[in-house]
Amino acid sequence: MHPFPHRYQVTVGATPEGALQLNAEGLTEIASLPPPQFGGPGGYWSPETLLLAAVGDCMMLTFRAIAKGSRFEWRELSANVEGLLERIDGNSRFTRIETRVRLVVPAGTDPARARKLLEKAEQGCPISNSLTAERHLECEVVESA
Repeated sequence: MHPFPHRYQVTVGATPEGALQLNAEGLTEIASLPPPQFGGPGGYWSPETLLLAAVGDCMMLTFRAIAKGSRFEWRELSANVEGLLERIDGNSRFTRIETRVRLVVPAGTDPARARKLLEKAEQGCPISNSLTAERHLECEVVESA
């Protein structure tokens, strides 16, 4: 890992109509439009879905690092991230983000340890830690054969 601080840069391009183009050096371009809730056509990433994807992605990458450092064996991790966007004092903002994770582990794994590592990953995610929304984590630990 590189020493802090880290800097990240994204370029966003727009015209009066059509999708915005999100770019970062060395990455595939992403098209973005408003979600249907804001009158968009659907079928595109939006700022709202990108934010929730970042929360889930960050939590999972943090878990991967913590599990490796803890020598914790696991098979698969999936997450469903849901955000509640509300209008408060004339401004729209996410007030709650719920992350539901499903962790598949080898038979005989201590489920309490698995949950503890998942909670540590959620608490250690710099994306979630940068947000003011209330956060809630639900963990399902499943043993594989």
